[in-house]
Amino acid sequence: MEFVDDKTIKLDKVLNELDKFVLKFIKILEKHADYVIVSGYVSILFGRSRSTEDIDIFIKELSKEQFDALYQGLKEEGYWCLNGESADGIYSYLQEGLSIRFADEGETIPNFEVKFAKKKSALMAFADSLTIVMEESKVKLSSLERQIAYKRYYLKSDKDLEDAAYIEKLFKEHINYGKVEVLRRLIENEMA
Repeated sequence: MEFVDDKTIKLDKVLNELDKFVLKFIKILEKHADYVIVSGYVSILFGRSRSTEDIDIFIKELSKEQFDALYQGLKEEGYWCLNGESADGIYSYLQEGLSIRFADEGETIPNFEVKFAKKKSALMAFADSLTIVMEESKVKLSSLERQIAYKRYYLKSDKDLEDAAYIEKLFKEHINYGKVEVLRRLIENEMA
């Protein structure tokens, strides 16, 4: 693993099936939407040994026409939406602030939990995202500090606390703890 700059990490790893699953989906998604991967998959990507049923992704809000193109592109590549079959109905879930889930046709897990970034903390994840370069592919993740703060001060489950500790230990020389504190306060304000 090598930090190319403050926003790019080159990751030399043998891609596992979950990584390939993510990269295939992202290749379609990035044609239609700006995205950032958040939560559990981030620590898994960096080598934490644990399972996950979903990959959490924030996308910037899309118009109905843009969403229709994304939905069609996913269907053509063999994905289905677990929330419904109507693009109109699925889009309305996103508009209401709910997440939608996509998986390979006929499967339910693993799946992608996709949500419009509407809260300030979610929108900020785009500004400080990290690009992870692997082989000939890349993915965008929320910042390490955001991962730690979100898992430690919002989600707080044992698994999430372990993810935060893993990221903190792995990247201890690269963590901006002042930023973690700012994000903690933002998260707590949004929860109040």
